[in-house]
Amino acid sequence: MLYSKIEGEGKPFIIIHGFLGMSDNWKTLGLQFAQLGFQIHLLDMRNHGKSFHSDEFNYEIMVEDVKAYIDFHNLQNITLLGHSMGGKIAMLFATLYPEIVEKLIIADIGPKYYAPHHQSILAALNAVDFSKKPSRSEVDEIVSKYISDFGTKQFLLKNVYWKTPEELGFRFNLPVFNEKISEIGTALPFENHFDKPVLFLRGDKSNYILDSDFETILHHFPLAIIKTIPNAGHWLHAENPSAFYSEVEKFV
Repeated sequence: MLYSKIEGEGKPFIIIHGFLGMSDNWKTLGLQFAQLGFQIHLLDMRNHGKSFHSDEFNYEIMVEDVKAYIDFHNLQNITLLGHSMGGKIAMLFATLYPEIVEKLIIADIGPKYYAPHHQSILAALNAVDFSKKPSRSEVDEIVSKYISDFGTKQFLLKNVYWKTPEELGFRFNLPVFNEKISEIGTALPFENHFDKPVLFLRGDKSNYILDSDFETILHHFPLAIIKTIPNAGHWLHAENPSAFYSEVEKFV
């Protein structure tokens, strides 16, 4: 069963993080959404956060993880929000189980295929040798050689934890990500559709959803509304949380 944090009472609202993320990335917004009368479920997907590690890693299997979680908690008529990889999971889930999803929110990802583009991030993570027992500051130093963007670096370093009292480690399953990285960019199957309300949010400084992608989005999601969050890149919910919250509030 997937690890989750549950906040508030009311209609079920599930939030799925992006690649290398975790439920904790959504804690602040999750608490705000809970005040709108929702029961917020912040999930850790397999191989991420505090959830189990597995050699199997693809969108189909992650959709079934979410389905098992929903069945276990007996949730119905859910609002489903996914960012990046989480958005891909949410899109596939909604098209396979439309009877469970009432509203869908997709943050800065489209249904199209994305070529692998996490090479520098994986290089940075693989450069850390925890068997040498580096300190947190030494891990930071190693990662900094590969990644200059402060926000990206902090996002990744959030995954460093004390695996044992003597040794740090990453919460995510790096060996499986090295092997299965091509799975992250997989396109939503052409024939998959979801005919209920969908909100797509994109950062104005991000190139994940281009104007030329609107046609593909509307092919799969004919009722989709596409909004642009100002002063935000791919991590739009962290870079402009107030605008992100405002758009979600209006939609739900």
